[in-house]
Amino acid sequence: MTDIDLLTVERGMVIAPAGCGKTQLIVEALRRNNSDKPVLVLTHTNAGVAALRQRLAKEKLPAGGYKLATIDGWALRLVSTFPERSGYDGGANPKKPNYLKIRKAAWGLLKANHITDVLKASYSHILVDEYQDCSHNQHAILFYAAKHLPCCVLADQMQAIFGFGNDPLADWDKHVSKHFPKISELDEPWRWKNAGNEELGQWLLSVRKTLLVGGEVDLDTAPKSVKWVELDGDDDHSKLVAAARCAHKNKGETSLVIGDSMSASSRYKVAKSVPGIVAVEPVDLKDLTAFAGNLDLFDGYSVGETLDFAESLITNIGSDGIQKRMKSIKNGKSRTEPSDLELLALEVENAPTFSGLARILSCCSAQSGSRCYRPGVLRASLRALSLVQSNPDLSFIDAAVQVREESRAVGRQLPLAAIGSTLLLKGLEADHVVVLNADKLDGRNLYVAMTRGAKTITVCSKNSLLKP
Repeated sequence: MTDIDLLTVERGMVIAPAGCGKTQLIVEALRRNNSDKPVLVLTHTNAGVAALRQRLAKEKLPAGGYKLATIDGWALRLVSTFPERSGYDGGANPKKPNYLKIRKAAWGLLKANHITDVLKASYSHILVDEYQDCSHNQHAILFYAAKHLPCCVLADQMQAIFGFGNDPLADWDKHVSKHFPKISELDEPWRWKNAGNEELGQWLLSVRKTLLVGGEVDLDTAPKSVKWVELDGDDDHSKLVAAARCAHKNKGETSLVIGDSMSASSRYKVAKSVPGIVAVEPVDLKDLTAFAGNLDLFDGYSVGETLDFAESLITNIGSDGIQKRMKSIKNGKSRTEPSDLELLALEVENAPTFSGLARILSCCSAQSGSRCYRPGVLRASLRALSLVQSNPDLSFIDAAVQVREESRAVGRQLPLAAIGSTLLLKGLEADHVVVLNADKLDGRNLYVAMTRGAKTITVCSKNSLLKP
């Protein structure tokens, strides 16, 4: 661990490559805080805040020594506390926050020096994690805040894979490194050293330098812990599934599979075929909100729609087959005894309730030979159905949105095996990582993907020479 103390930095940046002890550096800085005011620690997502809070609690740091928040959450608190000075009139708890408006109001408030005394009275320092993910307006917030308080940011431009639509990422050269000059760069691959695999960590640091200048990655020169699976067009799906199984991992070890960022369906297709693997879901839970928004409890289709939904989450459902069987049973033409699921579906179709739909989903999940590979969506769905059943004034879509917002604030718990995209798995780590279709990744996404695994990396690609 570098001996730099983040709290001695007036305004600057620590370059923090993946797995090089960035979080521990934050922990040590907060441990040294002897001010009577807390350090403000900011990051980008609620899940990131939850993960940091868990780590700091594990280290038994006094909660009074720091304040954790997302940049947007802190900005909203500022502008809603000073609505007249900031010109923001959206309130402290808007149902649909206009984050671009909030960000602009926040940096305008800071730029005008309206709350300088408040800031200095509230915090001793500002630390910002994952700074490479700052949008233009988020960067403006920290740029002006740093005029009033010591501010150190931690960043790695090779991990800047997020985008903000109408608020693009801050330009690294023109804004980030200019306004927060580099003061140090972490260079100890602690993730891999701790796993007894420093050779892989050093290789990944060299890969990072190569990718930074637009170079190629030659897997033929990689350490033995990097495995290459050649995709030649001959039943590539079976090869991807075999790789995703990660058969070389030991019992109790974890694995992450990095799939196509642009095709959730392709990731789900692999997840269906790999026993025990779980799909990591986007925080917007759009499949749940689409299901909730389209469902009408009394239009005669709610049971069929629920079975279709279950089929998108659980293996071996066969929604069409169940619905055909239901018609056959109702018409007295069935030659076999109805299953428990078929009987339940008929019961709910005759007297539809939200709790009945929840029972159908639970029954689908509990069927012999079935496996839920998207448990996050299933749990959220059951929670939303329970909420709307117990509160007649709440619509199903409103209940789904409420559950979605609750889930945003909870950090992801890593199962033994998970599949997702670089965006969904960034910040997570495992013993093993499998990168599917690595040829499709640009340099930054390739680096983020490969650095998730501490013990082995499996790369599936057409060529062993990767040209991002």
